[in-house]
Amino acid sequence: MDQIEFFDIPNPCQRVCQMDRQGYCIKCYRSRDERFNWLNYSKHQKQEVLRLCKQRAIRRYYQFLQQQRQQNNQITSSQIDFKF
Repeated sequence: MDQIEFFDIPNPCQRVCQMDRQGYCIKCYRSRDERFNWLNYSKHQKQEVLRLCKQRAIRRYYQFLQQQRQQNNQITSSQIDFKF
């Protein structure tokens, strides 16, 4: 059963519009096509774009955490030096 939408879905734009290496905005996580076609999308299409953006944000967060762990491991391994 579909949920009835009473309000229009707001544009997720954060007014930054900088792209990452994959071509997604670094703030709202939309692709160029998704940004340009937002006003033409139906409510269902907008909901799908928002779902994809949420997945992209989660993926980027986990990538960030992995990078932090790698950096911490490099710092720890470089600090432990048993050369005499």
